[in-house]
Amino acid sequence: MISQWQLRAAFARRLSDMYGQEVPAYTTLVDVSHEVNEDVLRAEGAGAERLGSISRVTAERHGAIRVGTPAELEQVARVFGALGMHPVGFYDLREAAASAVPVVSTAFRPVDGEELARNPFRVFTSMLTPADPRFFDAALRARLETFLASRTLFPPELLTLADRAAADRGLPDEDAERFLRLAVRSFELSHEPIDRGWYETLEKVSAVAADIGGVRSTHINHLTPRVLDIDELYRRMTERGIEMIDTIQGPPRWSGPDVLLRQTSFRALAEPRALRAPDGSVTSGALRVRFGEVEARGIALTREGRARYDALLARTDEQAAQHPAADRGELARALWTEDFPGSEAELARRGLGYFTYHAAADRPSGPAPTTLGELLDQGWVRAEPIVYEDFLPRSAAGIFQSNLSGEGTRNTEHEGAAYDSAWLSGAIGREVLDPYALYERQQNQSLDRVARELDLLTAPR
Repeated sequence: MISQWQLRAAFARRLSDMYGQEVPAYTTLVDVSHEVNEDVLRAEGAGAERLGSISRVTAERHGAIRVGTPAELEQVARVFGALGMHPVGFYDLREAAASAVPVVSTAFRPVDGEELARNPFRVFTSMLTPADPRFFDAALRARLETFLASRTLFPPELLTLADRAAADRGLPDEDAERFLRLAVRSFELSHEPIDRGWYETLEKVSAVAADIGGVRSTHINHLTPRVLDIDELYRRMTERGIEMIDTIQGPPRWSGPDVLLRQTSFRALAEPRALRAPDGSVTSGALRVRFGEVEARGIALTREGRARYDALLARTDEQAAQHPAADRGELARALWTEDFPGSEAELARRGLGYFTYHAAADRPSGPAPTTLGELLDQGWVRAEPIVYEDFLPRSAAGIFQSNLSGEGTRNTEHEGAAYDSAWLSGAIGREVLDPYALYERQQNQSLDRVARELDLLTAPR
């Protein structure tokens, strides 16, 4: 019996191999990531593994796919459910993006700490929003929904095997092999000719809409390794002649603790695709839709910590607008140094970051204090950071935008269609989990253990 985590690890490896064959620059990205990680490990020793063992960081990937309908998203949920992956978080990229990105998203990932340690593979999954009149008028919406309803992304055999794997928490060897082959094949880039006129119609609205609704299949849009020094990776990729996007998305590089998520990518490559003209003839063309992303993960922030991050982001925007010639990174660093905790200990004391807490082996004797701050300050308890496992809407939108060929169109006279986490949960038939609740549960479980070990009447807060 092949367990769900083993299926997940095997699927991530095979997907990576397939994507490397389709997009050779991705292999370069992985190679450079490994080089940087090895150099950081040599330079920093055990400190380099504070946010995950080097084996986890080296194996870690997140993928990104795009689908067109709730029915397709429900099928995606079944495929990833077979791998022990659950929908976590709701992301509205329509609101986060300055250009036209008419999608809402969730991320499928493991949620249990042990499962994340075994293999933290996650897939950021976006769904097109044809009902949003800001992007699609009634006639185009009808054409788009008819087109999407006529296609099949996942073969019935794959879905049947996926349901069995989810119910039995794994599959026998032969069925596991069949499941993996079908699953990887479903995310390969199709060689079927694309209706050029239809694709270009959607491309006028949004390149993302064309990539989703202008073809009869789905595919891996990008696959992302994790790196311990994203600034160094950016420099080395540029030295190798790989064209990177203009910025690293997310928090700035600074002297304080790494938090949340920093991302960058190389620019979307022109890939040969077969295009069908109105007269039925097929010609060779090129489309730019897939790119290579890389990420550096930091500490998960509480709601209060995230509010602080969002406020600093807004202030950076304001200062950048007031001083267009200034270096945005320098502006952000100055603001962070002034207004964000400069150490993990301060993050923990102020309740701005999530940690697991552990009774110290060399703790003092006598009765323990009852507040978390005192326990930390007096050496009774040590804090270990919880890694941020999720995504930032603005950063995701920034990556999408930086790899688009045009801004697209958006009719701001219309009000946007309403989508939220509850709607998405109903559409896919399973709860979209709140990432904050997951981090808080992990933190509170550790505090309960501390209370038992230190004979405290209540868990410290």
